[in-house]
Parts: sequence; structure tokens; C-alpha cells
Amino acid sequence: MKAPAIFAAILALLILVLSSAYTVSEIEQVFITQFGRPVGDPINANPERNQAGLHFKLPFIQQVNRIEKRILEWNGPAVDIPTSDKLYISVDSFARWRISDPVVYYKGLHDERSALARLNNIIGGETKNFIAAHNLIEVVRSQKNRKTVRDETLVDANSTIGVLPPIEFGRSKLEQDILAASQPLLAPWGIELLDVRFKRINYKAGVVEKIYSRMSSERKQIAERFRSEGAGEAAKIIGRKERDLLEIQSGAYRKEQEIKGKADAEATSIYSQAYNSSPAAADFYQFVKTLDTYQKSLGKDSTLILTSDSDLFRLFKHMGTPAKGEPAK
Repeated sequence: MKAPAIFAAILALLILVLSSAYTVSEIEQVFITQFGRPVGDPINANPERNQAGLHFKLPFIQQVNRIEKRILEWNGPAVDIPTSDKLYISVDSFARWRISDPVVYYKGLHDERSALARLNNIIGGETKNFIAAHNLIEVVRSQKNRKTVRDETLVDANSTIGVLPPIEFGRSKLEQDILAASQPLLAPWGIELLDVRFKRINYKAGVVEKIYSRMSSERKQIAERFRSEGAGEAAKIIGRKERDLLEIQSGAYRKEQEIKGKADAEATSIYSQAYNSSPAAADFYQFVKTLDTYQKSLGKDSTLILTSDSDLFRLFKHMGTPAKGEPAK
């Protein structure tokens, strides 16, 4: 056999081997199509069995189709949904999914773009259904057994301030329900839905105003309670102050009168002893008292009419002792 023929045979064999051999990565799953129709079982589709490596197919007439094996993400668009209590919210969801049956997936959707559109329709629709069937508090609160921290000093025992309305399910349960409702709808498309979560829940403008109004009302109630308690304490303090002040003033006045009484009694005793020590002292006392009477009763513009035998008039005439026959004063 000539060398060119051998070389041609080797080249043909090499081309035949290369066109029939292919490799499968750990992150992908593969199925073979022959004239556009899938043949055989998918390769590396079972997550519990690793079939990555070198594989073979019929050359030229069979084609290798590679499908993603890893967990994929879905970020749905934010949608405005009315809750059961007629409050509009904007819900932004995300999900994680994988291709469970590459052949069914390829036949029904063919590519990831079509799969994401299908996820938008199914998950978005179920989200709308469950949100619309529950009140806003069910969507906002994560778990029904959650209790808020409540300052008992700020609220009365019968007040609703700081007390959340009771819920039946909670956001976590709604996410599980949406996942359970969406999984059977995606399974016929070769998709396994792994998880669905709410990424963001925003209130619409009207809802925000209502929430802020309620928060403001609660703060005002707490402020009024503080003001009322403060006014009550202020009244008690002022009352105690007035009572203590009256007691202090009364005690001081009583002490003052006691001291003045003792001083007057002592002064009277001293005056009595001094003026009664001799007749001259008694006359001097009478003279001083008479002058004191003049000072208190007579002013610059006073007019005084007296009889000649008046005791007051006597001192205007002379300062001696009373004459005989006159009554001693």
C-alpha cells in the first residue's frame, strides 16, 4: 500500500474518531439528537450520578446538545398587587430552579430565555393569587408566632399601641405555598423549582401615607400619656410644695409670736420693776407715756380742744407734780 493511501486512511479514521467522541463537563448535562430527534437517555442528568468525561456518538448523523446542570436563578419583575384588605403593594420575587429533564426542556422550551418567560408567567401568577387572597399583615410579617418588643411603661394594659394584629400564616408560609403551587406547573416543562422568596415588598404611596398616619397617631397617644402623667406629677409636687410652705410659714409665725410674747412679757417685767422702784421713777414713767401719747395723737395740722383740768393740758402749763387737791395721775 502506498504511503498516500495509508495517510489518507489514517486521516479518515482520525476524523471519524473526532466526530464521534465528545466530552461532558460536570456542570452540564447532555442528550443526543439524530436528525433532530432525541435518542437514548440523557447523560449526566442525574444529580446523584456523575457521568462527566469522554463519551461517543455516531459520527455525522448524531448531534450533541448541552444543557446547564447547575442551579439557575430567576429574578422576576416587580408587580403591583392588591391585598385582600385593598392595599396595593409592589412585590419583587426571586427563585432558584434547575433543569430536571433536559429532553423535555429542549422539546418544550428549547432555550433559557423561553424558560425564564415561562417562570415569569407561572411564579408571577401564583404570587398574585396568594397575595391577593391575604391581608397586608400576612405578607409583611415573616412568622405568625413572632412577638414585637413592647414597652409596657408607655401603654395602658388595654391599649393597642405596639400590639400587632394576629395573623394566620405569615410571609414564610406564603412563600412555601407559592413554591408548592408552582412546582407542578413547571414540572411538565422539565424544570424543577427549588425555592421562591420575596426579595422586596414596597408599599404604594397611599399605603405609605396610611402607615405613617398610624405611626403618628400612636406616637401622639404616647406623647399625650407622658404629658398627662407629667401634669399629674407636677400637680402633686406643687401641692406638696404649697403644703410644706404653709407649714413652714405657720411654724415660723407661731415661733415669732412666741418669741415676741416672751420678749414683751420680759420687757413689761423690767419696766414694772424699774418704774416701781421709787415714786420718782413712777412719775417719770407717767411723764414718758404722756409724751408718747402727744406724739401719737398730735400732728402738724392737728387741732386739739382741751379743758383746763385735763391731764393732757396740765403738762402744757408746767411739768411739776400735781398740786394739792388735784388727783394724782
